[in-house]
Amino acid sequence: MPGRSFDLPGKIADMLPSTATFRTGLRIAAASAGRILPEHQNIAFERWLRGYEEAKKLERADAVIVSFGKSGRTWLRVMLTRYFTQKHGLSSPVMMEFDELNRRHSAIPILFFTHDNYLHDYTGTDVKFDNYGRSKVVLLVRDPRDTAISQYFQWKHRIRRRKKIINAYPLDDLGVYDFIAGEAAGIPKIIRFMNAWARDLDRFAELSLLRYEDLRADNHREFGRLLGFLGQSPGEPEIEDAVAYASIENMRNLERQNSGKLGFNIRLKPADANDPSSFKVRRGKVGGWRDYLTPEEAENIDRMVQAELSPVFRYGENQ
Repeated sequence: MPGRSFDLPGKIADMLPSTATFRTGLRIAAASAGRILPEHQNIAFERWLRGYEEAKKLERADAVIVSFGKSGRTWLRVMLTRYFTQKHGLSSPVMMEFDELNRRHSAIPILFFTHDNYLHDYTGTDVKFDNYGRSKVVLLVRDPRDTAISQYFQWKHRIRRRKKIINAYPLDDLGVYDFIAGEAAGIPKIIRFMNAWARDLDRFAELSLLRYEDLRADNHREFGRLLGFLGQSPGEPEIEDAVAYASIENMRNLERQNSGKLGFNIRLKPADANDPSSFKVRRGKVGGWRDYLTPEEAENIDRMVQAELSPVFRYGENQ
């Protein structure tokens, strides 16, 4: 996948990461840019570097799992990690990030998990088929109203300031409604993401649409369907085990204990153990967004979704 050019000072260009040292090289190069470039160029360069990393991973991946942030990706990754590690008898696993499990057993596919934040900064286009059309794609979507509420607590308690800056998230403190109704990180941004994918869905030769709500309603069927799309032939006991392990209750316990299982010491660690809203795993409730708004605010949000969201995703009133 060709990337667009980016004019870099020689010292920074020499630090571009190889495919074997993505994250380390990225951090070194970004830190160097921070000392050399003006802030707006530094942000653009860091986003370009992250896009470069994503493009290289996409080239190697057997499949890519795309979702807007807080659409259920961690839950899905726990299920997939449990399935593959149990199936192939791997002990002391880490949570799937990319090729960690494939390096331990070649029968396990390389899965690239992305929020589709940065690839367009490298390729120069945000047309989804242009960026992902050569890949096997799983598109994980969730009602943007629930996504936005979950994103609010992520933003308030867990996102580092630097990441807020490079993603143009609000830096000032906001209430729930102002955040989720706002253009910067709320429902309008989520809808733009979903609509961009809706425009290209029919162009993909290999794309599976996975709805968070369907996965909640029938874990076994939807997870089994996903595994089939990924080339697996799971037995019912394997699906049952993975689904049970990734239950809300078990994931909360893992986070509460700051367990090292599946590498959750990083991924499932509360920002504040005394504040339930700071946990990575909160409620997973379908339609729970209404619990945080007044009736008038909820009505405004309903109108926004009805007016703007592509009907492909079928999220209607009173959901």
